[in-house]
Amino acid sequence: MIGIIGYGSYIPKYRIRAETIAKIWGEDPERIEQGLGIIEKSVPDYDEDTVTMAIQAAQNAKSNALEWGNIGAVFVGSESHPYVVKSSAAIVAEALGITPNLVAADMEFACRAGTAGMVAIYGMVKGDLISAGISIGSDTAQGRPADALEYSAGAGAAAFVIGKGRRVIAEILATYSVTTDTTDFWRREGIKYPSHGGRFTGEPAYFKHIQMAIDGILNNTGYKISNFQHVVLHQPNAKFPKAIAKKYGITEDQLKYGLLVPYIGNTYSAATMIGLANVLDNANKGDLILHVSFGSGAGSDAFIYEVKNPNPPMFKTSYYIDRKEYIDYAMYLKKKRMIIK
Repeated sequence: MIGIIGYGSYIPKYRIRAETIAKIWGEDPERIEQGLGIIEKSVPDYDEDTVTMAIQAAQNAKSNALEWGNIGAVFVGSESHPYVVKSSAAIVAEALGITPNLVAADMEFACRAGTAGMVAIYGMVKGDLISAGISIGSDTAQGRPADALEYSAGAGAAAFVIGKGRRVIAEILATYSVTTDTTDFWRREGIKYPSHGGRFTGEPAYFKHIQMAIDGILNNTGYKISNFQHVVLHQPNAKFPKAIAKKYGITEDQLKYGLLVPYIGNTYSAATMIGLANVLDNANKGDLILHVSFGSGAGSDAFIYEVKNPNPPMFKTSYYIDRKEYIDYAMYLKKKRMIIK
């Protein structure tokens, strides 16, 4: 049996409300909140970055791992690695005390990077190359001031330990991935903020790839949407996953624990992974979970899990969601290092 043997998440405590940002730019707060479905987003503190959040999420995963064992791989997926040339994964592995006998690598595929690491580790465990590995999605997402992304770009991390044994928290029953060259969102070297194709990020990018991944994994396995107690979809905003839900007949109850973007924003590589962590915090034995990520550029990874041994970490995702302190726009700029005193 191969599956998740440990998991954990981390979300910074600071929040800024969408209405606070809207008022700065003379926008209608109600229109913004209803259009994006985002009430507030998480903001990293001065000393928080992709690596520090990844370490905390991984430590939480270690605390509830049923069989930690020998970790043979650490992958950190992000589009906001603190170093252009320097491994985030090596720092995380060192902090966890699991160096030097392992594979460590940084993954980058926009918001899909963390789940790409999960697919890779699943394959390595299945092929008996390693007994267990960790994949982490972690991002301090960037959005240009006054751009639509500023309302959604949040921060957070989630880590999943994947291994083999009888005591898995959730067995991985199937995976399915799709990839095309669709340029909907990008950031060149040396450019501070990403660019996006506006409405082009919808139909030919997000919706096309999410649907291909869902259709592919359902066709391959014979499952139906109604078989799943929980569904986690990538969430750049609340509007997109709800549109997918309407198309496939996914209910509000199925989305209940996995749709977190209204409260923490889009955490990019961590988005569906934090959603999955919250689902596992609340799932019952025997529950089936459908998990579908999306990364601009573009592609999706789909997973089906069956919960075997529910074992929430000491610090659940809800702890980090509820642990919050609101800040104004000036403090937001300072914490994002857009202005320096």
